[in-house]
Order: sequence, then C-alpha cells, then structure tokens
Amino acid sequence: MTAFKTISLFGLPIVSASRQVVVAGLLENQNEKQSVAFVNAHCINTYQDDASYRWAIGKADHVLPDGSGMKLAAKMQKTSFEENLNGTDLFVPLCREAAQRGLSVYFFGSKQGVAEDAAEKARELAPGLKVAGTRHGYFTKDDEAGIIDAINGSCADIVLVALGVPMQDVWIARNRHRLNANLVMGVGAQFDFWAGRVSRAPHLLRKTGFEWVWRLMMEPKRMAKRYLIGNFRFLATAWREARRVREGRVPGAVKGKRLLDIAVAFSAIMMLSPLLVGAAIAVAATSRGPVFFRQIRIGENGRPFTMYKFRSMFRDAEARRAALLATSDREGICFKSRHDPRITPVGRIMRRLSIDELPQIFNVLKGNMSIVGPRPALPQEVEAYHPEARSRLAAKPGITGLWQVSGRAEIGFERMLQMDNAYIRSRSILLDLTIIALTVRAVFSGRGAY
Repeated sequence: MTAFKTISLFGLPIVSASRQVVVAGLLENQNEKQSVAFVNAHCINTYQDDASYRWAIGKADHVLPDGSGMKLAAKMQKTSFEENLNGTDLFVPLCREAAQRGLSVYFFGSKQGVAEDAAEKARELAPGLKVAGTRHGYFTKDDEAGIIDAINGSCADIVLVALGVPMQDVWIARNRHRLNANLVMGVGAQFDFWAGRVSRAPHLLRKTGFEWVWRLMMEPKRMAKRYLIGNFRFLATAWREARRVREGRVPGAVKGKRLLDIAVAFSAIMMLSPLLVGAAIAVAATSRGPVFFRQIRIGENGRPFTMYKFRSMFRDAEARRAALLATSDREGICFKSRHDPRITPVGRIMRRLSIDELPQIFNVLKGNMSIVGPRPALPQEVEAYHPEARSRLAAKPGITGLWQVSGRAEIGFERMLQMDNAYIRSRSILLDLTIIALTVRAVFSGRGAY
C-alpha cells in the first residue's frame, strides 16, 4: 500500500502531500487495491451525524483534504497541508497520468448523460485516455450486482464514483472487495463540473478559499443549509478539536469509559482468576485442541481485531459452520443454533453461564473491546449488512450490552440493531454501570444463552 505523510484531524489520518506525489503514488502500484475518499467541511459535519459514513471513511485507504475548511482546521492546530487535494483539481492530472500509463477509467454516477459527457471531456483533456465505461448513478439495491459485474467486465483499472456524500463512500466501502479495479475513488460533484452542468468558481475565488460562496450563488436553495449553517457548525467543531489537542485532553465521556473499562477488567481478573484457571483446565481435559479460541471480528469503525474466548466447540467447528446456517434459530444475519452439534459438553455449560466469554477481558485491556458495547460481528456478517446496519460499528464492541441483558440469542438482528443504536446515542458511565449490573442477573437467568 502506498504510504503518504498524514496529518491527524478529527480523528482521521488525512494526507498531506503534493498533487503530483499523490497521483503518482495512487497509480504506481497496480498490484494493490486502494480506495480514496475526500473530506471537506460538509463531510466532517456528516461524519459527526452518520455512523455508516464514519464506518465508510474508516475503511478508506487514503483520505484527502478538500477545500479551505480543512486548511483552516489544520491551521487552528498549528499545522498545514502541503496542498489542497480536492477531487476536481485532481481530475486532470489523474486522467493524464492514467493515459500515460495505459490505464483505463470507469465513470460511475451523477445524472443520466453526465458521466458520458465527463468521460468525453476527460478524453479531450487527457489524449489517449482509455474510458472503460460509463453509467449514471440512479439504481436500486437489486441493480448493484449488475453494476459491479459491468464494471468488472470492463476491466477498468480506475473507478470514479460520483454518488455524493455519504452515499458514494458507503457504496465503495460496502463493495470494494467485489470490485477488481486497483483504484476506486469517491469524487462527489466532479462529473457535473467537467460535463459543464455546474460552473466552477473563478480562479480568484478558488485561490482565496471562497469557492463555496460561488456554489451558494449558483444553487442557493440546495446549498443554503450546507454553507450558511454547516460552515459555522464546522468552525465550532474545528475550534473544539483544536482546543482539545492544545490541552492534550481526551473527550470526557471517552476518557471516563476507558477508565471504567480498565478498572472493571482488572477487578474481574483478580476476582475470577480461579474460575479462569478452572475453565482452562476443563477445556484442555475434555476435548482435543487449544484452550483458547481466536477469531477475527470487526470492531469500531470497521477495524478488524482478534477476539479471545475459551474454546467451547470441537476443532472443526469453523469448517462445519456453512452446513449449519439453515438451522439458525435466530432471525436475521447472525447465526445461532440452540442445538449446535459443534459444541462440546463442557462448552455447553460454559456458554450457559457465559464463562466462554471471559477471555475477552484481555481484549478490553488491549483497547479493541469495551466492557459494554455492541456485539462484535464476524466479517461475513458485516459484508451482509444493509447500509443502516453499519451504524452499529460506530462504537467499540462490548463483552455485554443491551441485547445481552435483554435476551441474547432470543433477540432478532433488527431488534439488536435498534438496541445497539439506542446505546450508541445514549451511552454514558451511568448507563454502562446499569448494564453491567443487569448482566449479572442475565448470566444467572441464562436466558438466550446457547
């Protein structure tokens, strides 16, 4: 993966490099898949509100700064970006470099006919550019498979996706693994500019950072809320972020939750050490295989991590999982079977009392899990999520949570999603303490544990 220098803003590693370096870096290695997202003031506002967009931006390989707002936010933190890397200015050098390297580009998005006109303009600006194909951006979920097949069938090296924020970035994050192209980039309104549907601001306004004023003048009804309200909101967010960085503070709620996690995890290890040792001996003595079960799960903002449990199944459990999916007793994506034949006799007892989950205390100490949070999902489950379901990835997964104290496996996926989102919106130290207390009752009742 190409490595660029980055600046940390709003919790994101944002690229600081020249346009020439970025274009060359993105196209030089055609053996690696890369995805690119741009962030501007409006994107940061959306990032605060939309959990699925936060997940999608977290999945992008490179995040590029777009516009004067990002420049100002960096200046507030006494740093600076080497260059404004907005998608519209990157368009021509990217197309010209692609033409020189013999790489083909697929144009996907915007209204009917716009992608075609943008592609034609690209050919004019970058002689010799190979256009792999074009498609407008109006489709339903049922059309997605056909769109991906068409893009892959075109053998495109680069895919430019102009569906707007947050849709384009969520679409890319959800489908990146299915696309064969080496570079996929969300480009916003870029096609409209190059197709001549929307006029760009005069160079003087762009140079002085007031391109947004021009766009507001051109589309006052559509852009009024984004700029007249959104810009002030962004500036307030940037100011708070800069103050937090200057004072070296972690946001109070996040800091308090982390302290609670560490305190509860250390207390649990000390109190439950005899039980942990006894469980390990029981697993080792009653079935062949390792004592601990390690599995890749998806954590906060879509980041994978290794989760630990006591092994409660026979060694070939993962190989047999696909054959048992139809026997799931639970509605929705997450597989659970009350009479799962892969579970060992000791494992069934441990599951009944939730003892198999105890090694996740060490995940909490490592920082990739919390005591309270959404259930940690499997990668194949996340791949099957509909866009709204990705909102549950906005928080660290937890050993316990609302769904665990409300019935565990008896709760269907959609209901679990509602509970997870309710927790993420309302999380606090008091709520975590309440859920921890309710967890003790849930463990002894055994409801939904299998």
